[in-house]
Amino acid sequence: MRSLFASVAVLAASAHAELPFTDGSYAAGVPTMQTVLGHVNGAEITAPDEAIRYLEKLQAAAPERMKLIQYAESWEGRPLVYAVIGGEENISRIDEIKEGLDRLASGVLSEEERDALVEELPAVTWLAYGVHGNEITSTDAGLALAYHLLAARDDATVDEILDETIVIIDPMQNPDGRARFVSSFEQARGLETQGAAYAAERDEPWPGGRFNHYLFDMNRDWFTLSQPETKGKVSAIIDWNPVAVVDAHEMGSDSTYYFAPAARPFNPQLTENTRESQEIVGRSIASKFDELGIPYFTREVYDNFYPGFGDMWPALRGAVAMTYEQASPRGLKYDRADGETLTYEDGVRNHFYATLMTAATVAGNKDRFLSVYADDRASAIEENERARDRYTVIDLRHRDSQAEAMAERLVEQGIEVMKADEGAKICGADYPEGAIVIDRAQPDGRLVRTLLDENTPLPEDFVKEQEDRRSRGLGHELYDVTAWSLPLMNDLDFTTCATLDESALDPFRKEQVIARLPEAQFGYALPWDDAEQAKLLVAALKAGIRGRTTDTGFVTGGESLPRGTVVFTHAMNGDGLRETLSKLVAEHGGDLVAMDSSWVDEGPNFGSRSFSDVRMPKVAMAWGEGTSPLSAGSTRYVLERRLGIPVTPIRVRSMGRADLSRYDVIIVPETRFSFGTVLGRGGAALKEFAEEGGVVIGLGSGVDALASDDVGLLTLRRENKVGAKETSDGDEKVVPGTELWSEEDYAAATASPGGRPDRVPGVLLRASANEDHFLSSGYDEAITLFRGSTIYAPMRANEGTNVFSYRGPDNLLASGYLWDDVRKQLGRKPFVVADRVGDGMAIGFAQDPTVRGYLDGLDLLVANAVVLAPAYTD
Repeated sequence: MRSLFASVAVLAASAHAELPFTDGSYAAGVPTMQTVLGHVNGAEITAPDEAIRYLEKLQAAAPERMKLIQYAESWEGRPLVYAVIGGEENISRIDEIKEGLDRLASGVLSEEERDALVEELPAVTWLAYGVHGNEITSTDAGLALAYHLLAARDDATVDEILDETIVIIDPMQNPDGRARFVSSFEQARGLETQGAAYAAERDEPWPGGRFNHYLFDMNRDWFTLSQPETKGKVSAIIDWNPVAVVDAHEMGSDSTYYFAPAARPFNPQLTENTRESQEIVGRSIASKFDELGIPYFTREVYDNFYPGFGDMWPALRGAVAMTYEQASPRGLKYDRADGETLTYEDGVRNHFYATLMTAATVAGNKDRFLSVYADDRASAIEENERARDRYTVIDLRHRDSQAEAMAERLVEQGIEVMKADEGAKICGADYPEGAIVIDRAQPDGRLVRTLLDENTPLPEDFVKEQEDRRSRGLGHELYDVTAWSLPLMNDLDFTTCATLDESALDPFRKEQVIARLPEAQFGYALPWDDAEQAKLLVAALKAGIRGRTTDTGFVTGGESLPRGTVVFTHAMNGDGLRETLSKLVAEHGGDLVAMDSSWVDEGPNFGSRSFSDVRMPKVAMAWGEGTSPLSAGSTRYVLERRLGIPVTPIRVRSMGRADLSRYDVIIVPETRFSFGTVLGRGGAALKEFAEEGGVVIGLGSGVDALASDDVGLLTLRRENKVGAKETSDGDEKVVPGTELWSEEDYAAATASPGGRPDRVPGVLLRASANEDHFLSSGYDEAITLFRGSTIYAPMRANEGTNVFSYRGPDNLLASGYLWDDVRKQLGRKPFVVADRVGDGMAIGFAQDPTVRGYLDGLDLLVANAVVLAPAYTD
């Protein structure tokens, strides 16, 4: 079917066989999309494999001006590539140019050295497209731009771009998501292209093409580095040191086009250079759009605050980084609400010109962009050298493997990280197990500060405006979360100081574990104090090793072992236990304590009822329509890729007829409004599963499903805002008369009578553990992300257990900006609850602990619910 549609599109656009939206003259030796793929650019939605094939043909036609480099492979095995395009001289000396840019980025050059490099070197402009797979026009725009730069003749703009810069085109950041979208689009096509809002070809089935294989929004993954696509991209950007980075997106179909300057708030680590550069680029694009009659907007909606975006992470390294947003046709055309038609070609054209003008602006101001890039990286060193919190020191006595994993992730982002040996004295304190040390006085210091500071403050004037908007019943203007402190999110013990002796430190590098466990007459204990320990336990259970876990800590041979500790004995496992565990520690990391006897100095013995058999759990998860793709994806990712636990996704509509007895744990991720309808009789099946000994876990809004009348596994009640009516069924048609003498009277009369608390965009909160419950093993306090407006009343003693409760209002907030009334209401409300259901158990997380895959500090808590909980069911 596709070939038929493509041939029709080619005939319709044959008058513009090169690029249908330009009037330029092109060299015959560079292949057009029509000659390679059978359709003109903008006439069809190019599939991922087609995009790669076309780029390979372009490279073959102009190898002296284009190099195609693979930088990653997606989960589904698709290549991610970027095209390096420049004049022959620049392409011939790529290694020399990259070395010079590395020196310029070092931040330690003299003014004379810097100026010489600025004059000599070309600037690098990085243009990235399609991080969301169903934001489709940008990829074809990138392909069009590659052709234009290679084939245009007698074009002064292109000549300057090729002479003064190297342009890197990353055409497809999310090939798995794009493939998913193209597949659903092609399957729904008919005789004519449909532009109606809910035509099947535009209305994607769950989960949609936005996400990658693990259903991550990869525009939030830049510092998390959880996905291979992001890891490869970040490594490539570090390798090239671009002075300008564009991330081309799509937005609502009835909108126009957005480009920089960005909206407020600005992250305080962004320099004035960044804002000035955005203005320069924005004015250039505006001039071209005005010439072409393309409507646009700037300084609205899309802010520069959260560091995980494609327009923020590079900016914190010194580049001018910008988001561009095109109204999405979500197909080949869209019938707009204003009666106009938005075509796929329109979107491709707009992204083409926006990114072309960006490249042209950098080329025309090459020296300026190189200079401010070098200056920003140098000033990051200078500004932090005298800072009172110059050094972050992370104690390895607590969550040591998580600290090292965070350090490794920082190194992958080009950040310099150091390590102190055991027994070091740093900043006046002793570190018997050693420490991780990060110096903010480095070229990436602004990125370091943003990621490691406990809090990144919003500008005071912006906060005042948002509070004023709330007082007038208007929504806030925050686009994303306001908190992301990595030490907090990893549950690490850390401090800061102004000076230390760096001579006692070595560069951090992940050490290879060589494990040979000592002989132990009785067996080995696995302390439950780190996510790596949970990963080791899962590996041991997969290997067939049997163990028992305790809900009470104990002391043996002078070693204190916490709640949750798992003991593997020779008696339970026979010969070969030591050798098998040694191999698993070498492969997965983790620590084991040798036990020569089951005698303990304090706490329960191995034969006590405080110990329960732990087994490899069989885990299923509600999947598909009715669930949130983001929550389903991140949950599956954390379980499978971080903890090593396979997950069976079961479509929500199949829950009622599936054989749930095959599983030990069923997870309900965050849900959507249609969940109950799609679930149907599956609600009764979930309840029966728990009553017969299974563990059912609800995450975020999935808790509402467990608490619903149809399922009835938890007794939880949502709270309205303080002072609101108990219900929000609507107002009476006739109300008592009032007298409104003042502005205060009027405000009271027009205020909403009830409803949920105001929505919180995202903050980090502290939650205290109920240490009498096994689910809190490994914790006395947890740091969690709170988003949205859902607050639950505490469970009563006869209804279940509040396993984790948010701390009191005065010490609740760990990082971010939280509305004061919501802070007061959230204090001591539940974060994690649990209740016995027949022979099984229901567990509820008021907020998803796997969100974005970046709350590593909660991985052990997830393991408590998934791995340990089945040990405590009958």
